[in-house]
Amino acid sequence: VIVVDKPLGLSSMDVVRRVRRAAGHAKTGHAGTLDPLATGVVICCLGKATKCINALMDGVKIYEAEVDLSAFTNTDDREGEREEVDVMEPPEEAAIQASLEQLTGDIEQVPPRYSAVHVNGQRAYKLARQGEDVELQPRRVVVHAIELQHYAWPLAKLKVTCGKGVYIRSLARDLGKLLGVGGHLASLRRTAVGRFTLEHAHAIARFEQPLTQADLIAIDEL
Repeated sequence: VIVVDKPLGLSSMDVVRRVRRAAGHAKTGHAGTLDPLATGVVICCLGKATKCINALMDGVKIYEAEVDLSAFTNTDDREGEREEVDVMEPPEEAAIQASLEQLTGDIEQVPPRYSAVHVNGQRAYKLARQGEDVELQPRRVVVHAIELQHYAWPLAKLKVTCGKGVYIRSLARDLGKLLGVGGHLASLRRTAVGRFTLEHAHAIARFEQPLTQADLIAIDEL
């Protein structure tokens, strides 16, 4: 496997293509998607290590997220159209802490309308882009911990530790709903997947040159 620090603007598949090319077109896959607007840890598996993708995806994820509480958006992140809300008085830090506790643990979470979740055999984001009213069902997910690291209205910086399938965009939206204000994801950085952290990660520029054995983590070390 090889760990990549995905930059802003690239999709996870863009990362896979660059790694595959640098690896001499070896079979390559990734162990967990990051949206183009997110940065950070993407694990790429090469050759026989692609059989370990599901196991790697089950690892605990850690994110640094910045939530804008001044408005909702139709995509639940800053890329979408803003849906303004009337905020008479910004919430106190104590209210944010209390709301985050409600979003922690074994919870029901509705994915974003603009997500890759399947609805009647089609991706939700494709239906949403066609103007269809996408109704997604809640899913059971595990959020181990959410730490409020900094708050200055309208931005709340969070550290989220969670399991597989958690949408941080949904946490941002749901935080706003609990507080009676807005809520969308302003920025997101994944700092760890399982035991793999940014300390293991290569910058994307590394993949402009062929990979060497020293760049890789052997499968027997997992």
